[in-house]
Amino acid sequence: MLRKALLLSTTLLTAFAAADSLQLKALAHGGVEGEELEEGEYRVRPVITIEGHGGFENNLVEEGKPEHYAIDALVGTVLEWGLSNNGSFAIEAQFGLASVWGEAEHFYGLVHVEEEGHDDHGDEHDDDDHAEEEHEDHGHSSGAPYRRTDLKGFVQARYEPNEQLAISAAWKPYIVTANQGEETKGMKNEVEVEAIYAFGDGDVNFALGDGLESIVDGVFLSAKNASGWEADGTYVGNYTDVWPGFGFNYDKLNVTLSGGPRFYTPGSYAKLPGRTDWGGEIELEYPVGKNAAVFAHWEPVYSTKGGEGWGKGFQHHVGTGVTFSF
Repeated sequence: MLRKALLLSTTLLTAFAAADSLQLKALAHGGVEGEELEEGEYRVRPVITIEGHGGFENNLVEEGKPEHYAIDALVGTVLEWGLSNNGSFAIEAQFGLASVWGEAEHFYGLVHVEEEGHDDHGDEHDDDDHAEEEHEDHGHSSGAPYRRTDLKGFVQARYEPNEQLAISAAWKPYIVTANQGEETKGMKNEVEVEAIYAFGDGDVNFALGDGLESIVDGVFLSAKNASGWEADGTYVGNYTDVWPGFGFNYDKLNVTLSGGPRFYTPGSYAKLPGRTDWGGEIELEYPVGKNAAVFAHWEPVYSTKGGEGWGKGFQHHVGTGVTFSF
């Protein structure tokens, strides 16, 4: 319990560090972004992110409700240029280590296929003379033993033509460092494109007396498409989120709420039809001093259809962490 509590508290720190640069300034995110750049100005900001996070696939009852925990430590930099109309263009890159317990991180909707050929999978593992025993210890049953230290990264380009619109593209490589259980040594990949439109200026602070008439200033609409591949090259699938949201401050605490449909199309390997899931996210961020911000988030998603290796029900991802920007 102590280990899980530590992981969860460390998680809220890191999930937000990478996500912080994705947020539109108009959404009232504070944190450590610094002063807005004038047109033609240029800034380089080193960034350090530490996060602990956990994933809980409660929809996979027959597979033992797999779960993963990890502590990430990433370092990188943000390059940002000021544009006209208070706009900006930024490139961010972070890379580092991920200490893994239980399941490794994987793309949303990964089906746990148990089919012919799976028994031969253990023959590919290094020094694996007991594939059956390894499978029993894989984490589909209760418990989340320490596995290994993987490598992960985050690369993003973000364009904000003005204070209301942001368009971004991101690549999230994840390197599995050893054949273990059902994990194959190699690099997983996730690619995302996202657009966020803010209907107001994002300046909503209930601690300063803002009322219901100010809510529109914190309302936004986001559209994101993501695709994922496993380390062995298997195309997992893609989903599109079209989520309205609301962001506001209470004094220095920033709160962002969003949710809506997730249109998911599994890869052909899954032998499952497309479906419409439903999800949401709660994000919290609080600046600590001039150069740091702590963050936390919770994302529950409800799957509307089941099938072999996949179940109907909830998946959860929670995280907490801290990001430093200099």
